[in-house]
Amino acid sequence: MTAPDPRFRRALAIPMGMAMATALAFLPNVSASAAEESPAADATSLSYVVNVSPGHGPSKHVRKAISEAGGTIVTSYDQIGVIVVHSANPDFAKVVRTVRGVESAGNTRNAPLPAQSTTDVGTPKVLSAAEVADAGAVAGQDPLEPLQWDLPAIKADKAHEKSLGSSKVTVAVIDTGVDDTHPDIAPNFDRAASVNCVTGKPDTTDGAWRPTTGESPHGTHVAGEIAAAKNGVGMTGVAPGVKVSGIKVSTTAGYFYTEAVVCGFVWAAEHGVDVTNNSYYTDPWYFNCKNDPDQRALVDAVSRASRYAEKKGAVNVAAAGNENYDLAADEITDPVSPNDGTPSDRVIDPSQCLDIPTQLPGVVTVAATGAKGIKSSFSNHGLGVIDIAAPGGDSTRFQTPAPPATSGLILGTLPGGGWGYMAGTSMASPHVAGVAALIKSTHPKASPALVKALLYAEADATPCTDPYDIDRDGKVDAVCEGPKNYNGFYGWGTADALDAVTK
Repeated sequence: MTAPDPRFRRALAIPMGMAMATALAFLPNVSASAAEESPAADATSLSYVVNVSPGHGPSKHVRKAISEAGGTIVTSYDQIGVIVVHSANPDFAKVVRTVRGVESAGNTRNAPLPAQSTTDVGTPKVLSAAEVADAGAVAGQDPLEPLQWDLPAIKADKAHEKSLGSSKVTVAVIDTGVDDTHPDIAPNFDRAASVNCVTGKPDTTDGAWRPTTGESPHGTHVAGEIAAAKNGVGMTGVAPGVKVSGIKVSTTAGYFYTEAVVCGFVWAAEHGVDVTNNSYYTDPWYFNCKNDPDQRALVDAVSRASRYAEKKGAVNVAAAGNENYDLAADEITDPVSPNDGTPSDRVIDPSQCLDIPTQLPGVVTVAATGAKGIKSSFSNHGLGVIDIAAPGGDSTRFQTPAPPATSGLILGTLPGGGWGYMAGTSMASPHVAGVAALIKSTHPKASPALVKALLYAEADATPCTDPYDIDRDGKVDAVCEGPKNYNGFYGWGTADALDAVTK
């Protein structure tokens, strides 16, 4: 198993078929790596967002000021008032923030453009024919479904007897790219709603949404969890009858920068997407503090984009993170920001310094559970922050699934036609996105607000795990606050796919 890179905090890739000892190595600070290079630019240039009043595009006055400050406009999202700019002037943001009509402005990164490094995540093991046969599927199941303990955990297996979801519903995977040639993904892939947004500007070149050879399998894994077709091949997704699209936003070096995330949300909004899945945080700051003018601009830009997507009909679902943080605490020590510069231990107030898009208003924030149905050892939590919980996996040392499943992690699709295990709140979020897609299939005219209301109302109330001593060493590993029907570990409860298709 490749050692986890501290920049990525959403999932851990574990090749299918690895020894059980591999799963025991799972720790809270693991995550996925990522894909695709940033746009070509001068080696000393940085990228910026300049936020103005939405609706009319940047005025001549603002355009002139950007140019005079040494900036070049890459693209402008007029509908939300976000302008993407490149500039080699280190004082660009400071200068532009003084311009009449500019509401906020900030650099989206600390590393010069373009990022050249790559992250080696290893090659996940593709199941052999013998391993597929050993899964022991019965009539009505896809071959690998017996290994998916996560489906019965949210009653998805029972839901599929009633409905597989509607092909008129699309879930966008805003992530590291999706391999739409995978036999479990191809039948449900929505090509028209797919794009590469890495530069902050949509690239609609055929296949640009795919991860290239050696890039992260993260987005492909997520896509399979949501909508792997029930077609007699491989595994089954939570909503195997809905469509899935790929919106690639991650650089080769593994960063999900603001301009790419903004592009992703706006693209989803403009292409009829019903649900977006966001299993990442927006780099380079794990938490973006609103009292910092640069970070405030990033919160502003992503907030505008996510709100716009919801206004256009999308339910935005996001992973809560993998550090076992209490996001409702008075303070948290963030040791990784900025992750493309020189990080330092900084103490932040999570009510004022936000993990985006996870903590943005309107976004469904998802915690992870393991095979025993309790909070995963790594999952972030927090009363009033976590909205809902779903399977994200855990080490088999902590939560072992019932046979025939053998791994406590989550099975998903891998680029190139394979399948493998990963774990993290990255894997919990797509379960909820899939359930939201089933709700939208059942109630096609439901607004995002109604879909979310049903998602929470139909969740299975899950009481606090108290005391929470996941490693059984006699010490409390996290504190859960709140009653059975709404608490800091599970929010409104564990997602319920059966209710999604019957109520």
